[in-house]
Amino acid sequence: RAVNRHNGAVGRAVLSDSLDTRCKCHGVSGSCSVKTCWKGLPDLGEIASDLKSRYLAALKVTHRLVGPRKQLIPKEGDARPVTEMDLVYLISSPDYCTPNPQLGSLGTQDRPCNRSSVGSDSCDLLCCGRGYNTYTEEVQERCHCRYRWCCSVVCRRCRRSLERHVCK
Repeated sequence: RAVNRHNGAVGRAVLSDSLDTRCKCHGVSGSCSVKTCWKGLPDLGEIASDLKSRYLAALKVTHRLVGPRKQLIPKEGDARPVTEMDLVYLISSPDYCTPNPQLGSLGTQDRPCNRSSVGSDSCDLLCCGRGYNTYTEEVQERCHCRYRWCCSVVCRRCRRSLERHVCK
């Protein structure tokens, strides 16, 4: 609970720190006789990028009782102290790359991936550094479709080769 409270406070602080003041002038012919200002958030991508970098640098912590309160301290003795802007965690995430029946994880072997992507569906990320196999698959699909008066579409069936990639 202390970890959730701490991480929630970090998220709110990141949002609060990213607010910037924006103003708009009102008046005849663009004169700035009246100026309206407000606080606004930057692009969501900027905030997400900041939070992701904090997530990647998160500290593993443990609880220590100081009077009636729990204090979060780094699990490893040589780690730097926890600050108000550090994200923290108690338990390491499981490794979803390899099968783990207790967790219900099937691993990523034989999972389809996207070789040209840099996102979460990329072969580099999904295959956990094991590489991937490429194979060619023949598919049949509708092609050369035409509208026939009235009220029907007539298509041919075409064969096409698709290149597929799956994790090793």
